[in-house]
Amino acid sequence: MLRHMLARYQMVRGKRPAGDPLPTGHRIDTRRHTRHILRPPRELVDEYLRDPTDAAWRVFATGYRACLGERFAETRQEFDALADLARGDDVYLGCSCPTRSNPDVRHCHTVLALEFMKKRYPRLKIVLPKRP
Repeated sequence: MLRHMLARYQMVRGKRPAGDPLPTGHRIDTRRHTRHILRPPRELVDEYLRDPTDAAWRVFATGYRACLGERFAETRQEFDALADLARGDDVYLGCSCPTRSNPDVRHCHTVLALEFMKKRYPRLKIVLPKRP
């Protein structure tokens, strides 16, 4: 039986690097300027990128997790729909990270979003990025 998953991918402006093809499946842009349920609040992103330290990341992560919890309570059906999509096909959450200003992919909102989905949907296959 083929088991589908929810994972992340890096969105690249321009031509993708050789050896880094686009993943096959549903690719969803979840960056701050979108309307996606997993988008991070602009003010949290801006604050973190002004000073991308580990301490600033902890502040971002706390705020983003709280935001996801509120959204889940208000519009759970959007999270359920994403989980259902990932049960039937591979789904990739897109973001530009890692970037020059945020080189650690583990400091990307998509990793927190995947952890959130894993906690709320424990039977869903979630693939987190490998440590560099």
